[in-house]
Amino acid sequence: MFIVEQIQDFDRPELQPYRTMRRQMDHRRDGLFVAEGEKVVRRLLESRFEVVSVLMPEHWLHELKELLEARPERVQVYLAEKSLLETLTGFSMYQGLLAVGRIPRLWSLEQAVESSVSPRLFVAVDGLTSAENLGSLVRNAVAFGAQALIVGETSTSPYLRRAVRSSMGTIFKLPVVESESLQRALQTLAAVGFSCIGAHPHVDRRTLTSADFRRDACLVFGSEGSGISAAIRECCQDLVAIPMFAGVDSLNVGAAAAVFLYEANRQRGRMEKLYPNE
Repeated sequence: MFIVEQIQDFDRPELQPYRTMRRQMDHRRDGLFVAEGEKVVRRLLESRFEVVSVLMPEHWLHELKELLEARPERVQVYLAEKSLLETLTGFSMYQGLLAVGRIPRLWSLEQAVESSVSPRLFVAVDGLTSAENLGSLVRNAVAFGAQALIVGETSTSPYLRRAVRSSMGTIFKLPVVESESLQRALQTLAAVGFSCIGAHPHVDRRTLTSADFRRDACLVFGSEGSGISAAIRECCQDLVAIPMFAGVDSLNVGAAAAVFLYEANRQRGRMEKLYPNE
């Protein structure tokens, strides 16, 4: 269900998340996130995430009406001309479509393990502070069937506005574990049979295809600048690199994750199941 209201007062407290879009950490503290763009907002409305409000020009109302009517909660829909929305948010917006959602209760590591099926495929991030890169990694993780994302204490939140946007809304499909200690999380996974495999571009003669991804695995990725920290490398049972031609030190972390995840699925025979006639 939803309630429609024309914006008359830009100072209303309910519009605060839209006025403070540049202060993403404020949203995180309040347990909220901002979705922007048609595809991301549609995916939010199709998801099980709680939707607080939608902000848009009136012409979007007809296109989104069915999705809004299907929502179990009461969604506040604010209408205004695109130029007024840009004044409110301080952004130039191509589509003029925004929504505020509530960050769901995060998963525990135990819940992620118990709710997934073997062979499990998790992704963990260490020191990844770029919201855009994390969002790109999330998109690839969902595309290749990862069952959970473990966010280490030195990484940014996947629910920051830029991360949600870069993920194209796929973050709404991926269980997230925020770990206070990624070291302990990886040690726990190893203790229950996971192979923690770190992406490390400086490993000599140990390449991606030589690793065994067929058992339960957690793929660990670091920042593009420094990679996985030494402490986290110690928690990995294997460190492997993507073979590349000379002249390139590393790939964007999202691209690297896609290559690793594809190889994991290839070894497990999952790609043939997706495209059985090829």
